[in-house]
Amino acid sequence: MTAVWEEAPFLPASLSETYTVRRLEEADLEALLALCRGNPLYYRHCPPEPTPESLRGDMAALPSGKEPEDKYYLGYFQRGRLAAALDLILRYPDDQTAFIGFFMVEKDLQGTGVGTAMMQELFAALHGDGFCAVRLGWAKGNPQSEHFWKKNGFRETGVTYDAGAYTVVVAQREIG
Repeated sequence: MTAVWEEAPFLPASLSETYTVRRLEEADLEALLALCRGNPLYYRHCPPEPTPESLRGDMAALPSGKEPEDKYYLGYFQRGRLAAALDLILRYPDDQTAFIGFFMVEKDLQGTGVGTAMMQELFAALHGDGFCAVRLGWAKGNPQSEHFWKKNGFRETGVTYDAGAYTVVVAQREIG
């Protein structure tokens, strides 16, 4: 099965009925940095602490073999305020899988169901466009990340890898 992304452009705005979703830009770095700094537990398990330079690098980072048009570093905005950030790479590691490189919800919204609702909308949109699975990784030992992703249907694949300062646990969720 070939993903529809090849036939129609990916429209971030279609990912939420509640939030305005768009690519994050240089002008959004201050808001992104504030969102990230509001989540110290994440960076305790997944160092280093965020800086404008590290976030710029994250916004451009791609896995081997992927092109910039496959990457969407997105912001979810409500009334002009950044509520969440999502790094989404289409067709990775294969044509039927989308990869979440990063997802973070503003601290004040955590535990309210907002992140899960965002993920459910994302899964529905990806499935509607021909994707069968979503893959991601969390830092081993981060209870908050592991709980969130397992609650959202992700299962460990049995693959881990050394990211230097931490070990990444690879997980996947079927959506098709």
